[in-house]
Amino acid sequence: MIDSEPKIKVALLQNCPESRLKLEGTFFLPDGRAVTGELSARAENGQIVLADCACREIIHQKELSLNPGASSDASFTVGNVKIGIDFHWQRIQEQSFRGALLLSMAGRNDFHLINVVPLEDYLASVISSEMSAEAPLEFLKSQAVTARSWLVAMLAKKKAPRQTTRMSDENEIIVWQDVNDHEGFDVCADDHCQRYQGITRIISENVARAIDATRGLFLVYDGEICDTRYYKCCGGLTEIFPSAWENRSPAYLQSITDDTCARPPVQSEKDAVDWLTSRPPAYCNTEDTELLGRILPAFDRETLHFYRWQTAYAREELEAILCKKSGIDFGDLQHIIPVERGPSGRICKLKIIGSKQTVIVGKELEIRRWLSESHLLSSAFIIAVEHDMDDRVKRFILHGGGWGHGVGLCQIGAAVMASQGHPAEKILAHYFTGAILKKLY
Repeated sequence: MIDSEPKIKVALLQNCPESRLKLEGTFFLPDGRAVTGELSARAENGQIVLADCACREIIHQKELSLNPGASSDASFTVGNVKIGIDFHWQRIQEQSFRGALLLSMAGRNDFHLINVVPLEDYLASVISSEMSAEAPLEFLKSQAVTARSWLVAMLAKKKAPRQTTRMSDENEIIVWQDVNDHEGFDVCADDHCQRYQGITRIISENVARAIDATRGLFLVYDGEICDTRYYKCCGGLTEIFPSAWENRSPAYLQSITDDTCARPPVQSEKDAVDWLTSRPPAYCNTEDTELLGRILPAFDRETLHFYRWQTAYAREELEAILCKKSGIDFGDLQHIIPVERGPSGRICKLKIIGSKQTVIVGKELEIRRWLSESHLLSSAFIIAVEHDMDDRVKRFILHGGGWGHGVGLCQIGAAVMASQGHPAEKILAHYFTGAILKKLY
């Protein structure tokens, strides 16, 4: 475990051939020269070329750091940051950041653009980027502890040998994403790791209070910092770790009911149908638009049907999506059959049967990726099939529940708990079974 605040390397752009920057205040190059204003960076012959606004070269190196001067007001702006990558809210934004800037070659003709920032400053932006700054204080404190614990647990995990995240044979493809996917930096700035938008989103007084109140505070279990995952909405039951990642089961990441009374887990297809065609009470089962407006950032408010949702595809449409996303031509799509579900109803193995190919795909995120132009809200769904007059498959209708992988903290559920007066300690105990709070710095 740690005893002091680390600095975090956050990749704002990955494998980028060029980028434009605007420095507000003074930054210093490795040779001591001061730079400010509009600059450009490009990869050329294995090195990064930094130039001024008149395209005059300033310096070229394989790795290049720009460190802010003594003024705490120094910041930099990047104009082409992609957020929500491959998700339905994907867009390009201009974003601003404090801290140091590191440009590091990734390949022969591209580089990573990295923000080096103290953990607590990073965390303030994560909280403001993930959820609305006007969310209840006790929720923001819960989110701060969760995000901080996940990050430091991840940094420790990155020091371990790299694990395989893809297992495939002729008829089964099992894929998951993890932190060791990244090399050359600690985390990316998008939902793959934690949503981070620097000072683009104003750090409100509420967020600052949450960070200050929980500074150096972690969730710990059996002498180790917990790998505390989180997502938007569990759909009434949380999920277990191996449904989304490698086959291990941390004791603090059990499936729990997001309510005051326990409900049985989904154990069969009949259970899944009963569960996903009902709307049982849960903390995250809310349609309170005023509360959601205080919880969710603006672009997440574009998705208001998340506790239970429905999406439909014509057979030909889904065939095209599957071919594009998987690279497999299934031919005429005949059946989509859940093979294995977790206790929340999320599918972790799905059989796709076509006239040319039959393949089992997992885990939950890969299923969501294959079955949508972006990503399905979750893999907790049941499948209804409509046929035409000739008994050919005409349409697939997915009835689903929840938003995200479902493991750990349900952000909407936690925010609702806070709005009902529950303190952060109780919220964290609800979602992370048996974990304790410990101040480490």
